[in-house]
Amino acid sequence: MAATTGPAFRASRRGQVLLTAVMLALLAFTVAPLYWLAIASTHTSHDIFGRPPQLLPGGELGTNLGHLEESVGFGRVVLNSLLLSVTYTVLGGIVCTLAGYGFAKFRFRGQGLMFSVLLLALVVPTQLTIVPLFKMMVNLDWLNTYQAVLLPNLALPFGIFLMRQSMGSLPDELLQAGRIDGCGELRLFLRIALPTMRPALAALAMFLFLFQWNDFLWPLIALRDPASYTVPVALAALTGSSDVDYGQLLTGTAVAAVPMAVLFLFLQKHFVSGMLAGAVKQ
Repeated sequence: MAATTGPAFRASRRGQVLLTAVMLALLAFTVAPLYWLAIASTHTSHDIFGRPPQLLPGGELGTNLGHLEESVGFGRVVLNSLLLSVTYTVLGGIVCTLAGYGFAKFRFRGQGLMFSVLLLALVVPTQLTIVPLFKMMVNLDWLNTYQAVLLPNLALPFGIFLMRQSMGSLPDELLQAGRIDGCGELRLFLRIALPTMRPALAALAMFLFLFQWNDFLWPLIALRDPASYTVPVALAALTGSSDVDYGQLLTGTAVAAVPMAVLFLFLQKHFVSGMLAGAVKQ
């Protein structure tokens, strides 16, 4: 009984209460902007900047969506972004997984140099590659096409690095046993390596989808036709005039956040374990 009423127990309870209070404060600090975004999307620009601030939902969501559709064809824009993001996630996932598997489980000449170049690419700012990449797209006559948006970043350095680290935790003995049983390299990869990498694949898929969904600078340069715009580019086009309708702008931002939230809810149980997979190489 004394163990549950003594000074040590009371100090432990106070520590738990303090930790809970700090975590709740951090949660409120994180959720507050998202809550305000959702509320602002249901109000007009006049109400958004009114005093006192609006903290409850309004009735202008349908009106804002209608204005958004009239301004940039937002339904088509969302479909464009979904098409690009899903395609990029699938193709980029294949490339990054195969490259990571090759770096982790094969030994070849120049492997160390190639991996060093890959790590160097992680710290090179994207802005430095814009001009040469733009000239390449002009020479290929790919401007204003979706392949110009998709192909340059398929072999994403971070994705390859993540999968290489994850594949490094796969026991070599397991792969060698498959080879002894007559399993070919492709079948070995599909039947043995991939099933053990599900958490890492979930983390990779989430990262690739969000990377493409949120990408703004390169689609802004590569896409010229408003009918081909992605969500970030279309929302940026709304701010080009002096009179900005913040009601429709924040409505578009709120709608754009929905796919990311849904994806995270589906993959959250795999995301943390996937990001940590291979952090300590076996």
